[in-house]
Amino acid sequence: MVPKRGEIAVLEVPGGKPESDRPLSRAILASFRYIIRKVSKEFRNPGNTVSFPSFLLSSDFPEAWLWWLLRPLYLIEFLLACGQMNNQTHISFIKEDPWRIFRIMAEFVDSFEALSQVGPGVTVFGSARMQPNNPYYQSAVELAKGLAKNNLAIITGGGPGIMEAANRGASAVKGKSVGLNIELPHEQKGNRFANIPINFHYFFSRKVCFVKYSIGFVFMPGGFGTLDEFFEVLTLVQTQRIPEFPLVLFGKDHWKGLVRWMKERLEGGQFISPGDLDLFKLTDDPQEVIDIILEYERRVGPPEIMPKAFA
Repeated sequence: MVPKRGEIAVLEVPGGKPESDRPLSRAILASFRYIIRKVSKEFRNPGNTVSFPSFLLSSDFPEAWLWWLLRPLYLIEFLLACGQMNNQTHISFIKEDPWRIFRIMAEFVDSFEALSQVGPGVTVFGSARMQPNNPYYQSAVELAKGLAKNNLAIITGGGPGIMEAANRGASAVKGKSVGLNIELPHEQKGNRFANIPINFHYFFSRKVCFVKYSIGFVFMPGGFGTLDEFFEVLTLVQTQRIPEFPLVLFGKDHWKGLVRWMKERLEGGQFISPGDLDLFKLTDDPQEVIDIILEYERRVGPPEIMPKAFA
């Protein structure tokens, strides 16, 4: 039924609650999410036969005006699923860039929906190659425990090493342990300590989620990925695209060479402003990390308005 002028559209989403109390945009997203999940479940297995999905024509999806409005999008998502979920499918044109926007959209919708429910969090970065007998691994466990005890979600990349250690610490005290896993050809696999696992295909959507839902960042020793995240978050703070959240480099021996180089080359060459190197702190003490972040939460708290980077 088409709503009258000024009314909110009502849509009964299959498998969910009526959308009568939500704005039209939420109804659209809920419907789109339903289709994505249906298609993904049906066509993710390579052995499945590709055919036009019967549920698109079934009676459990209402013949409302919104359905007719969105029907072309559902067909596009179906074609996208056929081309990308099943590597045996020989349909080339749907693998072109314009079609990928729907897969990207689905990744953002699902991750935003899940993470918006966890409350403020702290993201812990670090090497996937760190072994459990390494002191840095043990420190990551301890600092994650302390933060999770204070009702802060622990967010990691969901893999092994330091990521596993932080998720392990949060899980041990029954805290919220979030793992944002990524599909990689080697090294990365999900750890069993993340009680809120979210899987990503694209690095960029995963990187957005690391920052969007955190009020503090801890950088344990790591490789290229850790450096990438450190400089990205540091740049967002420096350019005031996000608030001046606590950024903590853990492990003075590991980081001191980089800090010295930044002071000599970047600050000394006037490539950064005076005071930019004060945007992060250096420590070897897990309790100091906990104190820094809890003090920020007490004094400032989560941002009251959406940071510019995500507005």
